[in-house]
Amino acid sequence: MATISVPVKQTASAPAGTVNPWLPFRTEVERMFDRLASGFGLAPLSLSRLDTGLALPSPAVDIVENETGFTLTAELPGMSEKDVQLSLSGDTLVIKGEKRQEREEKEKNYYLSERSYGEFQRAFQLPETIDRDKIDAQFANGVLRVTLPKTERAAPKKIEVKAAG
Repeated sequence: MATISVPVKQTASAPAGTVNPWLPFRTEVERMFDRLASGFGLAPLSLSRLDTGLALPSPAVDIVENETGFTLTAELPGMSEKDVQLSLSGDTLVIKGEKRQEREEKEKNYYLSERSYGEFQRAFQLPETIDRDKIDAQFANGVLRVTLPKTERAAPKKIEVKAAG
């Protein structure tokens, strides 16, 4: 199983007020609409698709925390590391993806040509405890795994409790 590193592009923090505070809410509403549509056997109907005409459903993402940091795992079936962009601006980690598919069939009685294209974007606010210089991203078998280590000062520290006396 080959594992491929995905570069994380860091940009300077955006000036105050330029980050859309509604983006995480909008993303969750889109996911809710996608789940609702799929429950009725319909194609996902995300709000982004209504805006642009071209959108993929937001990918399923799991975030797990342990003592040393967080691991974000996104399922991106049918995509490769070349289709995914990861960027960090201030406290916001953004995953963007673009998928293109083409299919062509030539038979004696017909010719079929289909093309589909879509993109998605997910944004996550990172806590201050993340060591931004050590973020790592790996892509294998349609799964993006982003490791977000905690800073040393954020690591848990045991404090001994002594009997008074």
